[in-house]
Amino acid sequence: MTAKEKIDRLRADLHRHNYNYYVLNAPEISDKEFDDMMRELQNLEQAYPEYADENSPTMRVGSDLNKDFVQVAHKYPMLSLGNTYSESEVTDFYNRVKESLNEDFEICCELKYDGTSISLTYENGRLLRAVTRGDGEKGDDVTDNVKTIRSIPLVLHHGNYPQSFEIRGEILMPWESFEALNRERELREEPLFANPRNAASGTLKSQNSAVVAARKLDAYLYYLLGEDLPCDGHYENLQTAKTWGFKISDHMKKAQTLQDIFDYINYWDTERKNLPVATDGIVLKVNSLKQQRNLGYTAKSPRWAIAYKFQAERALTRLNKVSYQVGRTGAITPVANLDPVQLSGTVVRRASLHNADIIEGLDLHIGDMVYVEKGGEIIPKITGVAKEMRDGNLGEKVVFITHCPECGSKLIRYEGEAAHYCPNETACPPQIKGKIEHFISRKAMNIDGLGPETVDLFYQQGLIKDVSDLYLLKVEDIERLERMGRKSAENIVKSIEQSKSVPYERVLFALGIRFVGETVAKRLSRFATDITELYQAETDALTEVDDIGEKIAQSVVSYFRNPQNKALVERLRHIGLQMKQNAEELAGKTDKLAGQNVVISGVFTHHSRDEYKALIEKHGGKNTGSISGKTSFILAGESMGPAKLEKARKLGIRIVNEDEFLQMIE
Repeated sequence: MTAKEKIDRLRADLHRHNYNYYVLNAPEISDKEFDDMMRELQNLEQAYPEYADENSPTMRVGSDLNKDFVQVAHKYPMLSLGNTYSESEVTDFYNRVKESLNEDFEICCELKYDGTSISLTYENGRLLRAVTRGDGEKGDDVTDNVKTIRSIPLVLHHGNYPQSFEIRGEILMPWESFEALNRERELREEPLFANPRNAASGTLKSQNSAVVAARKLDAYLYYLLGEDLPCDGHYENLQTAKTWGFKISDHMKKAQTLQDIFDYINYWDTERKNLPVATDGIVLKVNSLKQQRNLGYTAKSPRWAIAYKFQAERALTRLNKVSYQVGRTGAITPVANLDPVQLSGTVVRRASLHNADIIEGLDLHIGDMVYVEKGGEIIPKITGVAKEMRDGNLGEKVVFITHCPECGSKLIRYEGEAAHYCPNETACPPQIKGKIEHFISRKAMNIDGLGPETVDLFYQQGLIKDVSDLYLLKVEDIERLERMGRKSAENIVKSIEQSKSVPYERVLFALGIRFVGETVAKRLSRFATDITELYQAETDALTEVDDIGEKIAQSVVSYFRNPQNKALVERLRHIGLQMKQNAEELAGKTDKLAGQNVVISGVFTHHSRDEYKALIEKHGGKNTGSISGKTSFILAGESMGPAKLEKARKLGIRIVNEDEFLQMIE
């Protein structure tokens, strides 16, 4: 067997095994056998680059090279559906279709998956392009990222598919993958995704396809378009597409009557809770493509389809107790501990109570039966109490605590804020550990090998009392601890040492000053190029800086007026952390864009978007994400979004291309 024949056979076998595992859920070989075959194919492709194929199974692992997205026009506009929330509106839709057609028709009922829309184009049975919905007219080409989603075929099975066609669907993040991702982000002190839809959308737009591959997205396809489709029936076309290798929902059903539709809605209103992915409604489509064409479109949506949206999921369960968590800023969060109950595909045991005002408004008592909702939130929330279920033995009333549950300090509440805080920031254990976890996080000092569990272990062993102690750790101190070894200890110490080169603005962010995020830290580093300038900074001067208001300014002043904080900063300076902007950072800075708000849009040739953002800030300008009357100009590359372009014209905002911009700052 020649190398080419062996490569072709391995590709065909891996495509088949991938389909069996990710679409049919019926694997024929073990994971190890699959991995061994994949490794063999990778080695052969590396040895024989002349047989490269962009749709090879090896492309599913993704690349760690960043790539800007190019906008592509949709051949068929991707319109949104009209939404309805009541059975009476479903009846109105059904009757409108009936009157307009004046002939028999069928309705295809489908689950409305809660993800991000995608359009896939195939030519000669191979994936050509994957494009996001965008504004409906144009979307981003995310083909490299979509190739990493194993339920999307790169090469179709043999079948009577058209030479060229488009199939649309939804990219999803299964509940299991979503919860694993948020656990990882929580450990890294990164913002959590609010729901699987946001997580799927954010992942799909990642410029690093290796990240996409690691997050285990899934996809369901629900609409076939083209010039030469197999059938007139939408349902029948999708059943045929299933034989070509596409993942089509098994839960589609054709309805002959209005009652059939309601039976489908009522069944899935409950049963959807058992699905592995998020759904938020039902889609109803006239099945015949000919009848769809006859019904046509409004300006925004088809007349032959409608989406019925489910109400936010709510469950009833018992409140057993209320516990209180202390965050790194000292904020106290009350958490309801509940009898386990299933909600939105997961088992819920805890729910947020937010603050003292919420607790008082609910009139909560221990033992109450409470309503819990998970309407797109990360943590479920209690929305009400079933007071009619109370018996004569009313439990203890829930009253917000007055002292910190960790250190016993009396809590304070700042004017205009809903939260209570523990003021003992230098001696309250959760605050100390929280500040250390924030300090080592990726966007701060980026110290590898450390996480919340390791920080807790070091703290309990007395090795660290604040962030400066990290720089005193020795390999011998770490390797003797449980779950640690020589190699792990060496890696941690090496990463800590490397963090001394982290730029000044990230050091400011890492200090964990209340209200000082990444953007504010950048602004502060430009206002005070040496941290000693912040020691005596006044509130009035700080409020003159972009993005810094009274509350942030007061927090910064308060931080540096605290002798313990100032002593910590001086220890870190002595250790060797960057506490001022270096000469290279200061070189070339100008105020050529001072006071100007700039929006970046499109794809660029000379520099990446991130490089242009850095240039704007270097010359005193401010990057903004959306166009408004305050926008000074738009730095526009190729394929600027049509919606942004139209808005800019309406507001009379200047469009500047790359060459013009570079001339401005030079």
